[in-house]
Amino acid sequence: MSDVMEPMIHEDQLPGHESELEPKPDWQPRYPGSGRLEGKVALVTGADSGIGRAVAALFAREGADVAILYLCEHDDAAKTKEIVEKEGRNAVTIAGDLGDKQFCERAVKQVVDGLGGLDILVNNAGEQHYDEDITSITEDQLKRTFQTNVFGMFFLTQAAMPHLKEGSAIINCTSETMYKGSPGLLDYSATKGAITAFTRSLSKNLVEKGIRVNGVAPGPIWTPLNPSGGQPPEKIPEFGKSTPMKRPGQPNEVAPSFLFLACEDSSYMTGQILHPDGGNTTQS
Repeated sequence: MSDVMEPMIHEDQLPGHESELEPKPDWQPRYPGSGRLEGKVALVTGADSGIGRAVAALFAREGADVAILYLCEHDDAAKTKEIVEKEGRNAVTIAGDLGDKQFCERAVKQVVDGLGGLDILVNNAGEQHYDEDITSITEDQLKRTFQTNVFGMFFLTQAAMPHLKEGSAIINCTSETMYKGSPGLLDYSATKGAITAFTRSLSKNLVEKGIRVNGVAPGPIWTPLNPSGGQPPEKIPEFGKSTPMKRPGQPNEVAPSFLFLACEDSSYMTGQILHPDGGNTTQS
């Protein structure tokens, strides 16, 4: 589409490759599966690495087939596909820009055709660029951040709706920055506020269809997003240490929140946000 801006992958090395990150994030599920997603098909955006990879791994362990959507990190996506298949589940990898409505429509069709349906949509992918001065945020960056984080979420949800049914679940990834604010992530934080409002509004819009919509607001989690440009290099050694737990979280500490909201354990919850953030949002 001519009106779709190119993802900002040259300005600040975003998105990052987990295969190049040291130390490696912990994505491994911590417990044996109990079949909570048996027979389900899940589409997870940004599933090549970080939180998305951990979600894909845990969903597969719980019985789901998984569609792995990602931008361009083919090595990471192949590794996530291998992880899902080692759990005995089917996986497909689909590369493209979520900010392109036509791509989202093609991707959902590929998921449904390849895996036989769609039960769970996880809108996890996000774009983040660090700027402490609001005047240094370019118009292109502002548009691109909203295009990935907000427009992409709308486009993919719109494409998924004809395939979702009673009992389906949508889980959106917002952020602690929506609640605490972030002086260096002005555009990113604004998108996360929009995502939270979208989650709450969509939950009311779809409740009569039996489709639950909830969100997860992670705190500082060790993924490629931050060391690849989402934070300045000098801040990385202290990343996450300002939380009450004095450390960053790991992706496999966040994935169980997505699982809980995807399965029947949360059958009486919609429009809610979970906060795996090391206690950060308890601080004023």
